Amino acid sequence: RTGLGARGAGWGGGGASRLGLGTGGSGADAEALVRRALDLGVTFFDTAESYGTEEAIGNALRGVSRASFVLSTKKSTWQDGPELRATALGPALDASLKRLRLDHVDVYHLHGLSAALYDRACAEWAPELQRLKRAGKIRWIGVTEAFESDRGHAMLSRAVADGWPVVVMAGFNILNPSARERVFAPAAGKGIATLVMFAVRKAFSRPQRLAEILADLRTRGKLGAGLDEGPDPLGFLTREGGASSPADAAYRFCRHEPGVHVVQFGTGDAGHLADNLRSLQAPPLPAAVLARLRSAFGRVDDVSGQ
Repeated sequence: RTGLGARGAGWGGGGASRLGLGTGGSGADAEALVRRALDLGVTFFDTAESYGTEEAIGNALRGVSRASFVLSTKKSTWQDGPELRATALGPALDASLKRLRLDHVDVYHLHGLSAALYDRACAEWAPELQRLKRAGKIRWIGVTEAFESDRGHAMLSRAVADGWPVVVMAGFNILNPSARERVFAPAAGKGIATLVMFAVRKAFSRPQRLAEILADLRTRGKLGAGLDEGPDPLGFLTREGGASSPADAAYRFCRHEPGVHVVQFGTGDAGHLADNLRSLQAPPLPAAVLARLRSAFGRVDDVSGQ
């Protein structure tokens, strides 16, 4: 329903890297990286007041045609929690707009909304967001979930059913594909745009962590058949799937999932940026590989992969 037209790759300004600011990079470095992403065709940029990257993104996008990019930012609920007042949303948005050097954002999210705060969000915060939308400061209202504590999407399931957010951000990856039925399918029926976070997790680069997660799932009866035997249970992703790495496979898995519009990635490195975009522009994984993943992880709804 948004008509924003963003598809494929979205650059998230959070995570450990925070455009490189979290790993020792300068503001100038971050701005150059954002401009490099624009040159490579990235049109969706996501940030938040809590990330500390709004100013760098705003500086990098200064002078760029406003019609050529989509900008998403967020107001924290996990930091402020029950103390967040509806009257604080307007000043928070104004501060974000000042840092971003914009007069409006395309999407403004309630950030990390928990199931416990959902009723309050509906009663108090959503009406204020609607007022800010009518004032022209927000084009579309969004909600992002607290995936690490809500791995089964309890909050987003309710939000999609109620239909007031027009954009939602869900955790989704090879190890926990439960958003497929609980978020993406119902969202598609209502024209709600979907953003994917946490496509790549530590388990894809740390064999010991993957082994721990698989052992736990197996003990609890949630792991199905389909994985390779031996020390490399996901080896078929590169051997049969044609992926260059587990991370490459993970991005391709998410990018071509029906009902997904934008898959987010984060980096502070130009080479990593190019690698991520190659993965997100690559073809889908073969049907046989997807079938094996569905068999193995189709019942999982309580891990994040971290």
